[in-house]
Amino acid sequence: MRRAMESDSILPAPPPLDTICNGGPVSLFLDFDGTLVELAPTPDTIQPIADIGSRLAGLADRLDGRCALVSGRALGDIERHIGPLPVAGAGSHGADVRLADGTALGLGATALPQEIESELRQFASEHGIDYEHKPHGGALHFRSAPGKEPEAHEFAAQLATKHGWSAQKGKCVVELVKGDSDKGEAVLALMSESPFCGSRPYFLGDDLTDEAGFEACARLGGAGILVGERKPTSAHFQLPNVASVHAWLGL
Repeated sequence: MRRAMESDSILPAPPPLDTICNGGPVSLFLDFDGTLVELAPTPDTIQPIADIGSRLAGLADRLDGRCALVSGRALGDIERHIGPLPVAGAGSHGADVRLADGTALGLGATALPQEIESELRQFASEHGIDYEHKPHGGALHFRSAPGKEPEAHEFAAQLATKHGWSAQKGKCVVELVKGDSDKGEAVLALMSESPFCGSRPYFLGDDLTDEAGFEACARLGGAGILVGERKPTSAHFQLPNVASVHAWLGL
């Protein structure tokens, strides 16, 4: 199939999940914000659907456990919104990976040095945008002030270069993170473990940070499924919105 990066056409919808599963074991890797829950003005004001945790547990049961959340949020933050995570997870953009039984893979997230956090907080205060502390770094949110996007990106890039970290762009956000982890690495780590190993992986996500997950799944014989619209993308399929994701997953 010709890579979506080379095409301006609308991507096809993925085949029904049951149809994909008929071809052999399948793993699903699911972004959270903008994929399973609607985006909100601030990270704390999201409104997940009722009982989403038990619904994800049911989805995992259908896949013999091969389901994971892969999010820029910390896993603890996701649990604060939906309750105990019933599936495998990779939080903090792949820096904190764990199996469904809680077994950790790797060393976990690296905290942002105080010097960098202080500079991010000062920039946010001076420019009227929001700062979010994360276990793996810090984020500048400019959804309420979109005109600040160029300045936020430039400042974050300069700060990352100065301290040897990485600036990661997303929807109305730019984050400073340790440069040795991303969602693709999280997929690869989970795919080397039971029950994921030997399956075909599919990654559902809406943001730029999900591209690494799309690419990792494609390398392993699966595909990426873009939620919403964005060009270019390495996804091979597309779903229009969160509601269509829920329908496709059978949540």
